[in-house]
Amino acid sequence: MKRTIWMFISLLSILALIACSNGEDSNSSGDSGDTKEASSERTLEHASGEVKLPENPERVLAPYLEDSLAALGVKPAAQWSIGEDVLDYLQPELEGVPKISWDLPLEQTLEADPGLIIFSSPSSLQNGSYEDYQQIAPTYVMEEEVNAHWREQLTQMGEILNKQEEAEQALNEFDQKAADMKESLEEAVGDESVAFIWTMGEEFYVFESTRYGAEVLYEKVGLTQPEFIKNLEQQEQWNPIALEKLSELDADHVFLIGEENEAGFEVLNNSSVWKNVPAVEKDQVYTMNEPSHWTIDGVIAHDMTLNKVHEALTN
Repeated sequence: MKRTIWMFISLLSILALIACSNGEDSNSSGDSGDTKEASSERTLEHASGEVKLPENPERVLAPYLEDSLAALGVKPAAQWSIGEDVLDYLQPELEGVPKISWDLPLEQTLEADPGLIIFSSPSSLQNGSYEDYQQIAPTYVMEEEVNAHWREQLTQMGEILNKQEEAEQALNEFDQKAADMKESLEEAVGDESVAFIWTMGEEFYVFESTRYGAEVLYEKVGLTQPEFIKNLEQQEQWNPIALEKLSELDADHVFLIGEENEAGFEVLNNSSVWKNVPAVEKDQVYTMNEPSHWTIDGVIAHDMTLNKVHEALTN
């Protein structure tokens, strides 16, 4: 199979050389058609150098960046997956899109027939070199720093796909929604504190102020962060929190996030420690059984999170 792949890549290289040769011949004969075609390409700098991109790329392959694609109205050639697992919250937008393994095996990438490949960072190139993918289609690699923040990621995606206006509009609409929600939630909960806990298996993870949608909810929407979370040591952030440690959680409201029937729910229900948390005593714990949009960064994911929080805290 590897031999077939490399034979195919070699064939692509030969065809590319032939195309370049034909282009030179055409230019020497004064054919203005090639000049027009060249002008429709753009050259962008990225983490792996420079790449020429078509003016309006089609059949985009951008694993784990589908939130940004969908926000710009682009349906990818294939969608990120680990086995049968996909980004559940995006399935309405990605209906009918075939799956591709998260690490983009070369054979699967060839089969997807992309017109453009986008990697989230240099470290995401797992199954081949940049040159391997560049032989298949123009390939853009985001800088680690850009991918680390969802707003910058969306803005960069807008530049890559020549949809800068759409990206700006999506961010502006989100900011307006957050501002409206801030006013509404100030009336509903005031300065009462809110915590977000994700359970997986029998482990518990607390969202600090920079974690996923909590960043938006604490920083832009203005929800009050419990002192317990503010005082977490660096080594405690995004490490499992012991059940006994949760006894210190001073939250008035708690969003408990996890798949339905997750073992952690039963652990909490049977715990006297958990029952002493203020939010539990006040019956202000909100169970969220759709965790996929809570545990990823993206404008669509965060929009869904805002909706869930607003609904729970204002009803």
